[in-house]
Amino acid sequence: MSDLQKLKNKIRDGVYDGAFALLYPVNHAGGEPGRRYLSLLETFETGFGIGNDVRLFSAPGRIEIGGNHTDHQRGVVLAAAIDTDVLCAATPSPDNTIFIRSAGYSDISVSLEDLSVHDDEKGSPSAIVRGVAAWFRKQGYDAGGFRAAITSNVSTGSGLSSSAAFEVATGGIMNALYNEHKVGSVDIAIAGKYAENEYFGKPSGLMDQMASSVGGLVSIDFNDPAAPVVRRIDSHLADAGYDICIVDTKGSHADLTHEYATIPEEMGRIAAAFGKDALTDVDEQSFFARVPKLRETCGDRSVLRAMHFFTDNQLALREADALAAGDIREFLSLVRRSGRSSLACLQNIFSASDPARQGISVALALSERFLSETGGAWRVHGGGFAGTILAFVPDKSFDDYKREMDGVFGTGSCRRLAIRPVGGAEVLPEMAPDGQCPRAERSYSPDKEER
Repeated sequence: MSDLQKLKNKIRDGVYDGAFALLYPVNHAGGEPGRRYLSLLETFETGFGIGNDVRLFSAPGRIEIGGNHTDHQRGVVLAAAIDTDVLCAATPSPDNTIFIRSAGYSDISVSLEDLSVHDDEKGSPSAIVRGVAAWFRKQGYDAGGFRAAITSNVSTGSGLSSSAAFEVATGGIMNALYNEHKVGSVDIAIAGKYAENEYFGKPSGLMDQMASSVGGLVSIDFNDPAAPVVRRIDSHLADAGYDICIVDTKGSHADLTHEYATIPEEMGRIAAAFGKDALTDVDEQSFFARVPKLRETCGDRSVLRAMHFFTDNQLALREADALAAGDIREFLSLVRRSGRSSLACLQNIFSASDPARQGISVALALSERFLSETGGAWRVHGGGFAGTILAFVPDKSFDDYKREMDGVFGTGSCRRLAIRPVGGAEVLPEMAPDGQCPRAERSYSPDKEER
């Protein structure tokens, strides 16, 4: 019997049920994860045959709870891994080529003989794969070929960071197959950011990859980007009777890279006026003392976006402290303040080049109308300009809130999410509650800060 068939039998026999309960805290009942994994293995078998040494990997999507566009200024964010993920079945290959098959998408083939930046690949999954492999080699780790089948329920364009999950999954496969899990979760996140910035061509920060790679609900301080400080936090939200919801307004992220890029550019302009590389190094009082001059030299929007950084950076810290203390009322108040700062100062609610399309603005206005009566909080989610909002909804009001949002944006637009305690990981029956496993030598420890 092949390794692939043995793996299928273990899934059918319930050997992986404990791992599924860990990875999918809300949606593990009823056999759905097992069916999804079996479908993935069928895709693998169709593409690559029965195979031996087939291993399973998962990398979650993420939500950004606090710190909107603060990470690229070496600030603080509050983020969480969620119970949607990129799943992979992979096996090593001796031909020094990475070949990835995903049902419904074009195959990816990347030769590791050439790990230079390919301009014609920018914006493509191949660029991510090549960039992650290049980072591993650059850092002195091994990077070898593999064959993988991939499936994902982290919807592209949903604001849950499907790209970061794909990057973390690619790094996780490389880590397991060729490095005996010696690469830590923070470094795998850094590898993903490197690939996205240098190879894919998107000037993102590190928050998306960190939340996906580390897992759980985490406060992350990026003051030293080479060694971010990660603090694990208990959310207490479910115990307090609140659901975490995403509302997908169905706006397209296509052609919005320039809009995203203007935010770090304009914040950086203010930092440069003080001779600094990032706003985290600028004294807040000195900034406000020079606002009249900065308006002239940098422009009003740059000033406003810097104001947002100083506000939201502090709010992200306070949100984390409020959750850790179980003060949900204070936490929700802070989230609403954060949302107002993004709306008024960061101005990432809609694209200035297409003001007729303002799905996020509509969703925020409707949420305020609904949730201000029932309790809860709402704010733009992630990069902004199009896509999703985040809402914290009393569970007794969730059905009504979902009905209203789905009525405006389409059935299934409003989704309830759960925080997943485990980040990017090889999926093994013996996974422990902290996400560690016998093969993971440098996994993130949830009980202390990690640098």
